[in-house]
Amino acid sequence: MSMDMAAAQALDAADPLREFRSRFHIPQHEGVDQAYFCGNSLGLQPRAVRAALVQELDDWAALGVEAHFRGKHPWMPYHAEVREGLAALVGALPSEVVAMNSLTANLHFLMVSFYRPTRERPAILIEAGAFPSDRYGVESQIRFHGFDPATDLIELAADEPGGTISMEAIERTLAEHGHRIALVLWPGVQYRTGQAFDLKRITELAHARGCVVGFDLAHGAGNLKLALHDSGVDFAAWCHYKYCNSGPGAVAGAFVHERHAVTDRPRFAGWWGHDQATRFKMGPEFRPTPGAEGWQLSNPPILALAPLRVSLDLFAEAGMDRLRAKSEKLTGHLEALIQSRVANVLDVVTPADPARRGCQLSLRVQGGRERGRALFEFLEARGIVGDWREPDVIRISPVPLYNRFTDLHRFVDAVESWRDGG
Repeated sequence: MSMDMAAAQALDAADPLREFRSRFHIPQHEGVDQAYFCGNSLGLQPRAVRAALVQELDDWAALGVEAHFRGKHPWMPYHAEVREGLAALVGALPSEVVAMNSLTANLHFLMVSFYRPTRERPAILIEAGAFPSDRYGVESQIRFHGFDPATDLIELAADEPGGTISMEAIERTLAEHGHRIALVLWPGVQYRTGQAFDLKRITELAHARGCVVGFDLAHGAGNLKLALHDSGVDFAAWCHYKYCNSGPGAVAGAFVHERHAVTDRPRFAGWWGHDQATRFKMGPEFRPTPGAEGWQLSNPPILALAPLRVSLDLFAEAGMDRLRAKSEKLTGHLEALIQSRVANVLDVVTPADPARRGCQLSLRVQGGRERGRALFEFLEARGIVGDWREPDVIRISPVPLYNRFTDLHRFVDAVESWRDGG
């Protein structure tokens, strides 16, 4: 055993969160745990999820419709069971969050209320190279309102090495175009580069120019220590199938700041968003529940909420402060290993400053796409799972709930072996 691996084993033994790994199913490769670094794409399954789903199925079988009121976790108020956990996860008041729909659907429904373009102020600002769903979404919203994305979709290009964006570039763009920008829709973490952004500062800059601010937190929720309420953002949306380990296609989350809890902004209304005190009177006039729940349309999907409830319990037990501290150690350790042992193979694209990144390191393979694919497939064949982003980036995301320091050495050992012809 190398001294490096012995040191990693000592770090794992001293890890105060080490027990949480046993709460997850770890996929196997030839009878051995995978080195699974793909929590940025799909988190692993908590072991308690199966029993939680079976409980809802049993209640459905035994109680039928009465499970809405008499189940172990009654379905009628079920969405409230995840409210406190969601609020803690993203740094919000319980009234500011709701689990509903999917991520892109939530962005569209929230843009109905918060993207209100005028002839003088029609534009949306996003980052160049945004995740396709975000770009498709804002482009379609601009067209829906009768404006032209060719002039009214502003895409801010990267200005730093590796494709990251400085706060100065955001500030310059808002100074130049802010008078035309109706909405800034920005990522909490950029999916390709892994760059994390200062939500509070971006919000302050945008609000100073009269812009509404929303965030796509697909790669932020369950990864960064968020403070949505204190940051002052107008709205946000995120998914729960990545770092929040709630299963493929998991029900998503949404945040609406409390200053918009009661608003005359337009919205697409649905019965489940109606004030619950009078919902069952079935009146013709929509009266929204104050807060984020007022943006709900339909009754919540119980079989999708059960895994989220399980996951949020794990986050509450581990605590975001401890998870973030371990995440910084894991990612820093991985970066140091790459720089000391395989710097002639991989370039780290993600910022080195821990405040500007989360779990993910985006690694550009030197030599171009063909060489990058060869390394990716070599790793995959050895049970080391990251993911690939065109044209030459492998994303590796050590997640503090279930990844270990020894996993990082397994990855770097394999890269070394590939480089040396192994």
